[in-house]
This record gives sequence, C-alpha cells and structure tokens, in this order.
Amino acid sequence: LEMSSEIYDCIVIGAGIQGSAGQKQFVLPHSRGSSHGQTRVIRKTYEEDFYVQMMQESYELWAQLEREAGNGEGFSHLKATMQRHKIPTVFLEKQEFSQHIPNVNLTDGNGALIDTHAGVLYADRALRAVQVNKIWLQTSLLKAPFTLSREYGHFLVKINVCYWKEKIPGTYSVGQRFPCFIEMESKEGEYDIYGLPSNEYPGLMKVSDRRDTEPDERDKQTDRGDIDILVRYVTRCLPGLVPVPAVVESCMYMVTPDRNFVLDSHSTYGNTIIGAGFSGHGLKFGPIIGKLLSQLAMGQVPSYDLSPFRIQRFMPDRHFESKSIQ
Repeated sequence: LEMSSEIYDCIVIGAGIQGSAGQKQFVLPHSRGSSHGQTRVIRKTYEEDFYVQMMQESYELWAQLEREAGNGEGFSHLKATMQRHKIPTVFLEKQEFSQHIPNVNLTDGNGALIDTHAGVLYADRALRAVQVNKIWLQTSLLKAPFTLSREYGHFLVKINVCYWKEKIPGTYSVGQRFPCFIEMESKEGEYDIYGLPSNEYPGLMKVSDRRDTEPDERDKQTDRGDIDILVRYVTRCLPGLVPVPAVVESCMYMVTPDRNFVLDSHSTYGNTIIGAGFSGHGLKFGPIIGKLLSQLAMGQVPSYDLSPFRIQRFMPDRHFESKSIQ
C-alpha cells in the first residue's frame, strides 16, 4: 500500500448503510455485507427508550431520502415502551388477529402487537440511494487493509435467509398488505423468528431466524438445524406456504454481547470514530447513525445520549491513554 501525504477532515471506513449515510459515494458492487440484500423490517417497536427516540428521527430522515432520491417479558416491556412514547399500536388477540390477517395460525394464548407505522424497507435500493444521492457530503474513496481483533470472543452471526413458496400466489404478498412480523419466544427455537411479505422473489415469502457460526465456515456450513426449526414453524403458523424453503441465502453480521450498537470514539485514539456492532437491527437506523457519527467526527454534540453505545461498557475496569492518529 502506498502511503499518502494527503490530509482529510474525515475518513469513513466502511460503506454499508451506516458509513454511506454520512457521505456521498459511488456505488460499490459487493453484496455480502450486513447492509446488503433487498429488504429489512423498519419499525419503532423496541423495548429500549433510546432506540425508540432514535427511530422517530430515523423515519423522518428515511422520508427525506425518499423525497430527494425519488421513488414473554420482553413482549410486556415492548408494549410498555410503545405506550410510554405514544407510538401508534394496536393489540389483537388471536381471534381478532385472524379476522384482520388470515392465513396465520397464532398459538393459543398469544396475541399480536401491531406497529401501524412498520413496513418493508428496501435495503438494496436505500443503500444505492444513500451512496449516489447528492444530499450528503462529497468524499473520495481510499482503499486500505485493516485488521479486526477478536480478543473479546465470537461476534459474528450467520443467518440462513429462507424464502418459502406461496401455495396460492399473492396470499402473503406486499400487494395484499400482508405485514412484516417478529415472533417472540416461539415454540420452535430459542431465537425470535421474523418474516417479510413476498416481494423480493415473486410468490416467495421471507421467513428466517439467526444462528451463530465461525466466519471462516460461512460457505461450509452443513448443519441445517435452523432450517428444520423454520420448517416446523412454517408448518404450524403459515399454512399457506409450502413448508420446504424454495431459496436459501446466507449472510453475516456483527453482534455485540448486549446486541446494542457501538457509537463512540476509539478509547486510545480519540479522533477515530467507531460505528459498529449493529447486531442485525441497524439498517433502519442508517440515516440517524450517519448523522451521529458525523457529529462525533466533527467534534459536535451528538443529537442523542450515546451512553448505551459506549465501548467502555464492555471493558469497565480498563483505562486508556487518549492519543490522536497522525
């Protein structure tokens, strides 16, 4: 790598949704990062107050981009957080749910909390729009190697993203206004199961969970236990789908121990700003995280309290000398 003597006000490493949200950049033709793939759930329904507060503005910033670019206990906490922040929601018991949303079998005793503002966020389109649209700062692209330390254990998760064929085309489609969903504490497995209506692949609905894996084993994984769990779930809850996945795609993302983000300056090199560990639910926050990271990089006061996202929460007994990268 040739050393450069050029001086920059700010350097962004990484051009997924979070990095791209603070810059203007050419489209980078690569499809295996955690910001890639065609869709994500967008929602305000979080247990944590700080995520709900951030998503309020994140919705506004996504709307701005849209205009300028053109075209268990956890459940109780979730309900309480939504009520505290006056997020429009509707709670439906099993029978009411079936009247409004057919072709879904809820477990006896279960209900559904409907986030009336939730929907499908077109991840690929959003990433391209952020990278090419001129509403963000002009930058230039540098290529450089860097090393990722794994001192604190495993932090990569692999998910098998499964698409299931509709028995009757359109049953679970965006056109029929079938909702996105997250099943908490399902009978089939330890992880939440989520789904998005058929859209990316005509006639195929996305239903998935997540599963830990070694990053080097991503394309060698032979254990299909997670898919077996999904087969049982689809058979029980989504009778309008063929209970064998028609398409299986794999992707990875970085997770933190508490599944909250890292938005902070480097503990030793204070002029290095880190946005990472989005733990599979960060894309919807892209515009607001881009804003926060740029505020940190430019020495401005962040728009939100970033204490839940400090690196030090994972190393409470360690102290660092502050330096600057020259």
